[in-house]
Amino acid sequence: MTQEKATFAAGCFWGVESMFRRLDGVLDAAVGYTGGTTVDPTYEDICHGDTNHAEAVEVSFDPARISYEALLTAFWNCHNPTTRNRQGPDVGSQYRSAIFCHSPAQQTAAEASRDQHQLKLGTHHPVVTEIVAADTFYRAEEYHQRYLEKHGRGHC
Repeated sequence: MTQEKATFAAGCFWGVESMFRRLDGVLDAAVGYTGGTTVDPTYEDICHGDTNHAEAVEVSFDPARISYEALLTAFWNCHNPTTRNRQGPDVGSQYRSAIFCHSPAQQTAAEASRDQHQLKLGTHHPVVTEIVAADTFYRAEEYHQRYLEKHGRGHC
């Protein structure tokens, strides 16, 4: 079995992780921090927005069972990519919309997918999602992993 990684930021990572875990072909999903400047950050470090990390989900998937494009569709459908540094009541750069690409093929697919999503939304609602090369992913503290599953709350 081939395994690939995809990393997405779409606001608070708990709901995003839960959503990706439900997709057939997703082998694992972990919440963490990426895209910032501090080495080995903690939740306390990033929660003020000073490290430039985003709360993100690293998805391990089997491309024979689910395509990267299907993951992108799920990503666009689970959050509002037109609000800069905000999702619902969560405000700050750590809640930004971003796709962290692990290969040039992912970069190309993400850009094409963004452009298609923008066409659906029209010009009055510009997509502000960052599309950048994947950086070091720092797994969040264990109490954040599968948080909604452990606490029986809703999801994305």
